[in-house]
Order: sequence, then C-alpha cells, then structure tokens
Amino acid sequence: MKYEFPVTPCLNPKHKPDMNNLPFGVDMADYMVVIEYTEGRGWHSGRVVPYAPITLEPAACVFHYGQEMFEGLKAYKSVNNEVVLFRPDMNAKRANSTAERICLPYMDEEMFIEAVKAGTKANIDWIPDAPNSSLYIRPFIIATEPFLGVRLSKSYLFMIIFSPVGPYYKGGLAPTKIFVEDEYTRSCQGGTGYVKTAGNYAASLKAQEKAHQLGYSQVLWLDGVTRNYVEEIGTSNAFFVIDGEVITAPTNEGTILPGITRNSVLTLLKEWGIPASERRLTIQEVFDAHKEGRLNEVFASGTAAVISPVGELRWKDDVIQINGGSIGPIAQKLYDTITGIQLGKIEDKHGWVEKVCDL
Repeated sequence: MKYEFPVTPCLNPKHKPDMNNLPFGVDMADYMVVIEYTEGRGWHSGRVVPYAPITLEPAACVFHYGQEMFEGLKAYKSVNNEVVLFRPDMNAKRANSTAERICLPYMDEEMFIEAVKAGTKANIDWIPDAPNSSLYIRPFIIATEPFLGVRLSKSYLFMIIFSPVGPYYKGGLAPTKIFVEDEYTRSCQGGTGYVKTAGNYAASLKAQEKAHQLGYSQVLWLDGVTRNYVEEIGTSNAFFVIDGEVITAPTNEGTILPGITRNSVLTLLKEWGIPASERRLTIQEVFDAHKEGRLNEVFASGTAAVISPVGELRWKDDVIQINGGSIGPIAQKLYDTITGIQLGKIEDKHGWVEKVCDL
C-alpha cells in the first residue's frame, strides 16, 4: 500500500448493541481514522485510533463559516467470507468534487480509499451479520483553524467514523409516504446542491419537520426557482416510472447530488433495456400521469436505503397512492440486484465491489 495507517489499540472496547436489531447511525464502532492537514505540508499523520471526542477551539472555522464536507458508504460481509466496499472510488471522486466547491484541500483518491479500508479492518468485529445490515462509514473533513473572518482555513481534519446499521427505514422495503415541499428550497443553480456539505442538510430540516408533523417520512424537493420541477427525495435521488419509462432529474444543472446508487441504477436499467432518461419533469406531470393511469412506480435511491419505494405522494391537498401502495417490479429488481452484487450473491460484472480483507 502507498499509505500506512498505524493503529492505536482500543483498551476499553465498547459494549456492542443488539446486532440483530440495529437502529441507523446511533451506535459508533471502537475505532476511527484521523488525518491532519497543514498548509504547506498537506495531508499527514494518518492513523487509526480509538473512537473518542475531539477538541477544537471555539473559534474553529467550521463552527462559524461552515467549511465542511462528508461522504457515506458501507462495508458488507459477502457470502464469499470477505469484507467488501461498494464503489468506494466514486465516493473518493465525489469527495474531491465537494472539496473543490467548498475550497477544501484535495485528497489523493487512493489515500481516501486506503483510509476507509484501514478503519474498516480495525472495526471488523462491528460488521453485522443480520439481513439488511452493514457497517456504515462516514468520512468527513472539517476546517480547524481558529479565527473570525471569512477566508479559507489553513488547517483541517479528515476523519472517518463507523456505525453498524440496520435498514435506514424501519419498514425496510415497505413503501414510504412522501410530502412534496413547495415552500422551502434546498438548492439553486450556482449553489451547493450537487455536493455533500452540512449546510445543505441544515437547510432541509425545516421542511423535514413539517413533513413529519403531517405524517410523512420524507420530502420531495422541487426546483428552487419555479417550484415546478421534481428534484430529490430527502437524502436520495428520485425516480418516476411513467408509461414504462424511468425518469430522474438531470445532474448537469448542479442542483442535485450525483448519487453513486443513482449511477448504478441508470447503468443497470440501460443493460436491461428499460427506457430511462435524465430530464426535467414537473410535479404536475407526475400527478397528471397518476390520474391518467400512467404512473407505474416512484422510488428513491441512495447509499443508506439502497432502493426505497414510494407508496404515497402529497402535493398541496392532493394525495395519490402509487402502485397500490406496494413496491413496483423495477424497484424490486434494482434492490435485489444491487444488494445481490454488494453481498456477492450476484456476479459483479462492473468491478463495483472492492475487497477489504478476508473474514
């Protein structure tokens, strides 16, 4: 390996939760990865250490000016008795795309992947065996220089924490209820909608709370200019199947995240000969298609849930049921195929799975 990450042993291992009944993102594993950045020196001092609080000065840049980014991926136990990652190279590339937009220092993609692998190996005992479970991996960068003033920080921390998780939604593949948000906006052209930075998610919380109060699990965002075009579902990319065609919002306008699962979905659909397009679609078209019996399925894709079917949409006072409130055949096939590849049950013809180590 080009990069080495020495491990400081954890002398006080945590009590593990019930690995057959895991919530999402609550319990943290024993080890985390830390790499420091100093202007003039670059990234240095990479290491794996016991999970613990970190100390920052109150004036640290991240607290006041929001220089921060994060990623999300998972480690799985495959049926081949291996620990594997799913397309970590895509996470590394997207991390640098975010870094470029938020003016964070570039990180060599090999360093990113090797750091993920080193932390995963250290936490191998925290990878659950239960169905629909995995080790969630959260790399992030924060600006640490203490100062008050709008400029770039001269120091940063890159860290990775690990969390054993069950299904993102408690109902698993049970279709979710989605509220169409037409008051608040998440992103506009020229903004940061296409990158993973904390500010995007902070801006989404108000709408998320409103949706929860109305009994909906997630928000479908509309474009920030006209409030007409569908964009993302919460933390996931949205797909609409109309007359057998799968439609998802384009990424070239810089308002939605180029999801790694999204890319995998589009690749598989093309191979299967299922019509798929990346184009703008109005929420009115979606509801009209439902009234005309042409809306076949709605689903979301993302690292956390993989594929999440949508059973109900509410836009203003109009509520529609989709596919009888059941998961559709395309969403089911995508879920079965992607998870099958991740777990080694289906041949990986694309080189998407990367081995970390043997069990």
